Amino acid sequence: MFKVTFRFENGEAVEGFAAAEENLLEVARKTNVAIDAPCSGNGSCGKCRVKLLKGTLNSPRTRHITEEEYAEGWRLSCASKVEGDIEVEVPDIASAYRSRMKVADLSSPEEVAIFDNAKADVEAAGIVLKNDMEVVDVTMDAPSLEDTMPDNERLMRALKKQMQVEHVILPYTVICKMADVLRETNFSVRCVIGRTGSKGNIFVYDIFPKDAKVIIGGLAIDIGTTTVSALLIDMVTGDILGKASSGNGQIRYGADVINRIIESAKPGGRRRLQKAVIDETINPLIQQMCRAAKFPNKQIYRMCVAGNTTMNHLFAGVNADPVRMEPYIPTFYKTNSLYASDLGLTVNPDAHIIIAPNIGSYVGGDITAGTLVSMLWNKPEFSLFIDLGTNGELVFGNSDFMMSCACSAGPAFEGGDISCGMRATDGAIEACTIDKETMEPTYKVVGEPGTKPVGLCGSGIIDVISELFMCGIINPKGKFVREGERIRHDKYGMGSYVIAFEKDAGSVKDIEITEVDIDNFIRAKGAIFSAIRTMINSLDFDVSMIDDVYVAGGIGSGINMRNAVNIGMFPDIPLEKFHYIGNSSLTGSYLMLLSTEAEKKTYELAANMTYMELSTVPTYMDEFVGACFIPHTDTGMFPDVMNDLQNRK
Repeated sequence: MFKVTFRFENGEAVEGFAAAEENLLEVARKTNVAIDAPCSGNGSCGKCRVKLLKGTLNSPRTRHITEEEYAEGWRLSCASKVEGDIEVEVPDIASAYRSRMKVADLSSPEEVAIFDNAKADVEAAGIVLKNDMEVVDVTMDAPSLEDTMPDNERLMRALKKQMQVEHVILPYTVICKMADVLRETNFSVRCVIGRTGSKGNIFVYDIFPKDAKVIIGGLAIDIGTTTVSALLIDMVTGDILGKASSGNGQIRYGADVINRIIESAKPGGRRRLQKAVIDETINPLIQQMCRAAKFPNKQIYRMCVAGNTTMNHLFAGVNADPVRMEPYIPTFYKTNSLYASDLGLTVNPDAHIIIAPNIGSYVGGDITAGTLVSMLWNKPEFSLFIDLGTNGELVFGNSDFMMSCACSAGPAFEGGDISCGMRATDGAIEACTIDKETMEPTYKVVGEPGTKPVGLCGSGIIDVISELFMCGIINPKGKFVREGERIRHDKYGMGSYVIAFEKDAGSVKDIEITEVDIDNFIRAKGAIFSAIRTMINSLDFDVSMIDDVYVAGGIGSGINMRNAVNIGMFPDIPLEKFHYIGNSSLTGSYLMLLSTEAEKKTYELAANMTYMELSTVPTYMDEFVGACFIPHTDTGMFPDVMNDLQNRK
């Protein structure tokens, strides 16, 4: 065995051990060292770079590392095998996704306002934000030699009489503490209960002395492929007691759901993926919120989880492999059989877990929860709901019908498959404009003022490509047609545009976007637009009939809608029809948790929504090919874009 030391830029170090010829990325994973690997270690993305400080690695130079960088010690961890004791440096850009990623949660006043508006809209539609959990005080006669009824029966009889129900369920955790609590306050206690079943049966979640201050805690979670967001709430008042977010620990096993599923199918893989999202991601978020709010984590009695179909399966530790194989059948669309103790969540072990229902192999609970928030189901107008992330999911319809589909946009929106691409962490360029005459860029960087750029995140890529096109620097195929200081060509004639030179950047090289990058992103945006067209055309509709477009997801918060239309990602309709609705999955999870009626409504929406499997639609590929230009091969579909382009000449 060889000693492997992972050293971070802040000076911290983590030590692990590796067998001879063991893959360095795999060593990092089992040592719990976060190294971003969107391609899951197949060598195609080039994001898992480390710098060799001591020792030797069997690591050939790849196309992602220049000769100069190789000489300086830079290696791809996925292409490196351990041959002895080594020490490597993990750069911030490779590990920041775990803790410093920009997340669409409730961390800003804008996001809070969007959340409050969504909550008000659901209430205005007649959905009462109330659930079946409450705190009740119960007083019983103390036992005696004449009254030898056991404690459990005494409590159950008292609750049946007081609450007018037929059945009371006492779980093991309550039975264990019952004797002490009952005698502490002379058989006057405070119980946390929930009503179950059509007859109003009662489940007793917890028992306390009568004078105890008891808050019924609930936990709403959005499990995204890239990020996880959580809210700790008071189940009675609906007040938010805590909020937290982080990168999904599963990221190191691949940026997309297919790579995750493949990893989960390996020996021990299912447990590794579940551990990554629960033990490494959700449980730390719970601890963080409870510590900040001074709230006992064992008083969290209910959870609601919203995620795509794959995330739901991996969270539950269920085999997800059939999801990726024809005929694409998941193990479950909905389930009510999960409890916290089943999954090792650090809340009350009897906490019931609500999972927002899936409606297809690639349209999951995050979309059904988001559909609830979008209010499509309560409007006569035709609306389009788009959730942008690693996958693109769409819902189109109104109060009479709804249709959904999903397309694989790939990791490009998260910075994958882009040479200088990165997730929305500190140092990411998230917005950009380019002067048409000088071709000089002006950009905005994620992080504190003065943070130097180190790469491009999804919203920044959209801006750069749109500006390059609208300024006449690239043609509709994404090829450079102008020359200048910032435009370069390599020995193969491949063009690139430099957004930030090395001297102005916080990286070891220029930040640029290449023709290959643009081509990769064109395919990603083409997947979104072709999915919209295919779904709408299947209904004999036209994009001009869309009254409103609701955009959700992490990337949605930073998107310049005008630029998204310019590149042909969204249909060319008036900009006032576009609305950003925040993290609709998290908001929907909150509403399902707080409101029994909202939970039932979400199940109803899922049951009544038609799912279209795009891979089975013959015209989808034709639409996709047509969309792989800027803005499209049929420019007639983008009249405003072409007029604007003409006016800029």
